This record gives sequence, structure tokens and C-alpha cells, in this order.
Amino acid sequence: MSFKSVLSSLFTFKPDENINKHNFNLIEDYNIKAYPDDDTAIKEPPKKIYPSLSVNLEFMKTRYNALINSDIIFREFVLNARGKQYNALLVYIDGMINSQIMDDFILEPLMMRNRNNLYGGSQNKVISEAVANNITVRKVKKFDLASYILSCLMPQNSVKRQTDFESIISGINSGNCALFVDTLDSAFDIEVKGFQQRGIEKPSNEIVIKGAHSSFTENIRTNTSLLRRFVNNENLVIENIEVGKITKTKCGLCYIKGITNEDLIAEVKYRINNLGVDSLLSAGQLEQLLSEDISIDVPQTISTERPDKASSYLLDGRVAILINGAPYAIIMPAVLGDFLSSPDDKNLKKTFSNFAKGIRLLAAFVTLLLPGLYMAITSFHQEILPTELLFSILASRENVPFPVLVELLTLEISFELIREAGLRVPSPIGPTIGIVGAIVMGQAAVSAGIVSPILIIIVAITGTASFAIPDYSFGFHLRVSRFIFIFLGYLCGFLGIALGLFVYMCMISNSKSFGVPYTINISPLEKVNGGKFFLPPIWKREYRSSFLNPKKEKKQEDISMEWKKN
Repeated sequence: MSFKSVLSSLFTFKPDENINKHNFNLIEDYNIKAYPDDDTAIKEPPKKIYPSLSVNLEFMKTRYNALINSDIIFREFVLNARGKQYNALLVYIDGMINSQIMDDFILEPLMMRNRNNLYGGSQNKVISEAVANNITVRKVKKFDLASYILSCLMPQNSVKRQTDFESIISGINSGNCALFVDTLDSAFDIEVKGFQQRGIEKPSNEIVIKGAHSSFTENIRTNTSLLRRFVNNENLVIENIEVGKITKTKCGLCYIKGITNEDLIAEVKYRINNLGVDSLLSAGQLEQLLSEDISIDVPQTISTERPDKASSYLLDGRVAILINGAPYAIIMPAVLGDFLSSPDDKNLKKTFSNFAKGIRLLAAFVTLLLPGLYMAITSFHQEILPTELLFSILASRENVPFPVLVELLTLEISFELIREAGLRVPSPIGPTIGIVGAIVMGQAAVSAGIVSPILIIIVAITGTASFAIPDYSFGFHLRVSRFIFIFLGYLCGFLGIALGLFVYMCMISNSKSFGVPYTINISPLEKVNGGKFFLPPIWKREYRSSFLNPKKEKKQEDISMEWKKN
């Protein structure tokens, strides 16, 4: 027996096949799986609502575990309609509805005696009336209880008539109430949402210089209204899609009809409709589920909390997704230039915006390469430094007992620890942690001879440059990737960094986001209408990005400033 097999037999856990697996689900029929696989499970059609109120009541109590659930309310009452009385039932979740709206616009009109629900006449409802050749022709409709309740007794503005339990239960879970009436094989889904929600505030993660001081909230309807305020056009389409077999999270697929490419809309729909997950709780989860598995981990979608930024991308021909419960919008496709751009760039003159873009591009290279270049220079290429600077570096490292690699990794990891600690601690303490970590700890480390002062400067410049990246996900990608270039600079100097940068750029150039090449607005160098990295003057921005293949290519006239004609 080999040494490897002996170790494997000693330390490898092998479960006993004779022991049955634990099953904590109480199932009467053990031949039926508790959670059948999707491939083998037979999807039954949705159950229809029964005409008997008592059967509907028992079904709803069973679905909502009424014996143990404390916030599911079943309100039984008597409904008056045309002089007759019917047993009725309201089902809702306590804490998610507005009790005042329910009392004033549902219970009171249905229960209290008034002229509408007490009238005992036998005439039918007049649908239309026409006069031809002095002869009056009337079209009438026989009395229907469901239509009568919907059109005469229910003053609530948002009421839907449903015939299956799944639609009713989905409405109750989202904050509506359900009205069941005896003898009716349908129910009413009534919107009475009244749960607490956050108001519209300033963006907390995206600083606004010249733009709207409003941000998305956790309520999807508030977010869709914000988009419509900015777009202000009837061609803005917002389709409802549910994601998650358990949570059934409501998502809004947003695009502008007549501008956005149909193939892009179909691709996004295909991906989001084919997600086999039980739950969706955040925009970050949906980003990962919609992104392709590529060789380099760069963000393939744009996440923003600013409705003006999302509206700008929609008007360019892109697609946005809003998630109920998440104060962010996901925009797709995304290219490299989008992560180095700010929505305020279009609000500034071209000189100022392009200067800021150049600074961000420089910051990206500094974040990615500066520590690796320092490692390569100090390890292999000291001759390129001026003699005085080289002597200064050697003198500062004279009392440092560690190699340059250990010294640099220690500082970089310490900086990341300080950054992460500043995010996790309460907000009043966060700035204090940054000041103490950056100044006090850095100065103490230099005084103790653990690190050299020049390396403190290198790490500080790198960290400052990483804060200049507008997109958090892309900045995180650069922060992680710079450790690879540190090791390449330590192993092979400039040659290793050059080879690593070559492979890195090849991988980025080979990446795609929803079929769009990732570097389309930077490489290839030929002009891309409306998709260049550096912005032209606003009067020259006639075209939308051609890589999106929009239905409407031009977004303004050739001479947009018509006042100059005169």
C-alpha cells in the first residue's frame, strides 16, 4: 500500500452507505419527492378559483399556514348587491396594506347600505344607445355580479379580476388584498399597498456635480416613475418579469420602442426568463446571473442608482432592468469606456469632460501597474532611476529587514484592510479609521523600520488612483488584478509586466457583453459614430452608438443649434 493511499484512508471522510439520509420533511406519501426536480416534475396548470367561498377559504388558509402565521388576516363579511346579500372574504397581510384605504374604499362601499347596493330593480345594464330613423335602439347586458361589483360598488382605482389562485396569491404577497365572493368563480386583486418605504433621496454612492439630485429607491413603481419623468415619452416600455421560484421577485425590463435593437431586447429577455433560481434579492445577484462566463473577470453590466444616468443609456438604445427591493438599475450591454465615464461628463464642456476622462484613464493604469512597475524597477532595472533617487531609495530601505515583495504586499494588504474596515464600521467612525490607518499606522511603520517611506508614497498614490474610478465593480477588478502584476514584476521585471499586459489586453479585447466587443469604443481605432471614448462638442453628437445597432441612428439634427442660422 502506497503512502498516499494510507493518508487517504486515515484522513478522508467516507459516509456509511447503510445510513439513510436525514429527511426533515413530513410527507404522507413517501413515493413523492418533497422537492421534485424540474426535469421530472409535471407542471400542473394553475388551480382555478372555486364558486364556493368555504372551499376558497380552506384553500387559502392551507396555502398561508393560517394556524401558525400571525400576520395573515382573513376578514369575513356580508356584501350587499342589488338588494341581495352574499358572503365575502378579504385576505391580506397585516403590515403591508393601508387600513384606511381598505376601510374607506372596500369595506364601507360593500357593507354599508346605499342606493347602489340596495336597488332591487330588474332592468339590465344599458351598454349603448343609438337613434336611427327616430327609432331608439338599445343594447343591454344581463346582470352579472362580478361586473356589477367591479364597476359600481368598488371605488378603488386599481382592481383586477383573476380566475386562478396563483395570480391572487402573487398580489397578496406584494401588498394587495384579495376579495372572494360566494357564488363567483373569480376573485378581485385590489391594490391597497401601505407598507413603509424610503423616500427619494440624493445618490449616496454616485456623486452628483451637475445633474438631478434623485436616486432610485427599493420600490419598483417609484423607480419606474422616476424613469418616466426623465424620458417623458410613451414609447418607453417597461415589461414585468418575475424571477425566482420562491420569491417571485418582480423585475422591470425597460427599453424605448423604436430605438432599441430588437435582437438586444430578445437576448436580455431570453437570459432573464431562463434563470432557474429560487430567490433573487439584489441587483448584484442578477448581474452575475446575466453575465457570461469569460476568461477575465470584468463587469459586463452597468449598475447605477441615478435615474438620469439610466435614462441617458435608454435613450442611446440600451436596455435597463429594475429589481423590486433593490435601489439600482442594471444597464446592458456595457463596454470598457462606460466604466471610466461619469454621467456628469455630458453636462460639462468637452474640454473639461475629456480632461476628467483622461485623468480617469491615467488612474486606471496607475491602479493596475504602479506597484508592479516599482517592484520591477527595484528588483531588475535600477539603472533607469536617477542616481540621487536611487541612493535615496537605498538609504530609506537600509533599516528594513524584509524583501521588497514582502514589504509591498504587507502595505497593499494593510491598505485593503483599512478600506474594508472603513466600509464595515458605523459611518461616524469610518473616516476616523481611514485617518488613523493611513497616517498614524503608516508613520509608525516607517519609524519602526518595517517599511520604507518611498513605498508608503507608492501605495498611497495607487490607493488614491483607485478612488478615481467611477464604477465600483471595475475599480475592484483593477485592485485585484494589480497583485498579478506585482508578482510578474518581481519574477521577470519589465518583461513580465509587458507579457502580462499583452495577455490582459488580449483577454479584454476578446471579451463581449451581450454580443458587443468590450473595447469597441477604444479599439479598433476607426471612428465609431457616437461611441468614441472622448466626447466631441455637444453640437457634433448627432449619432447614437453604432455598436448598439439602434433603429434610430440619429439623435439630433446635423445643425442642432438652429439659432445660429439667423
